[in-house]
Amino acid sequence: MSRTWIKICGIRDQAALDAAVRAGADAVGFVMAASPRRVSATQAAELIRQLPPGVRSVIVTLSPAPGEFDELFGLAVPTWFQADAQALEGFVLPAGCEPLPVYRNVAPESFPARLVYEGAKSGAGETADWSLANSLSARTQLVLAGGLHPGNVADAIAAVRPFGVDVSSGVESSPGVKDPERIREFVAAVRAAESEME
Repeated sequence: MSRTWIKICGIRDQAALDAAVRAGADAVGFVMAASPRRVSATQAAELIRQLPPGVRSVIVTLSPAPGEFDELFGLAVPTWFQADAQALEGFVLPAGCEPLPVYRNVAPESFPARLVYEGAKSGAGETADWSLANSLSARTQLVLAGGLHPGNVADAIAAVRPFGVDVSSGVESSPGVKDPERIREFVAAVRAAESEME
């Protein structure tokens, strides 16, 4: 099995960012929607600037409005911009930033190169439909999200065989507060699952 891409989402401060980087995350997400994990444009830009080479940044929102992220884009350009698939239609991103559409327990009508597939509500710990996700994962780079944590991510990888996994509440000690040990355990569980499936 190829290496699973790992995103740690809901990063709010330098300590959480450092924990994700040390654990070996491939990407980190900064939430700019109503959430206990929400950061401002200034906070997101500063954290993006602290990322080492090779670790990608993802801005996470739901239904962006035109002009809503101009302040952020004037300060820093993330690698990806994650939002509900329908909301991304026609949304203009700056050069160097790619869309990352989110689908919630439904199959897309047309398949983008990469998508996030999750449960009904972001950040709520709700598990996605793994059976449907498995049927989609052969057709695109599917990043599985929703209800993942160190104790179930190996089962999720075995069931779905996704391109990547995305975790937020599953590595927290309380809403919005990342636990460095749980981040480490999550990444270790992903890598162990890969080795078992080779």
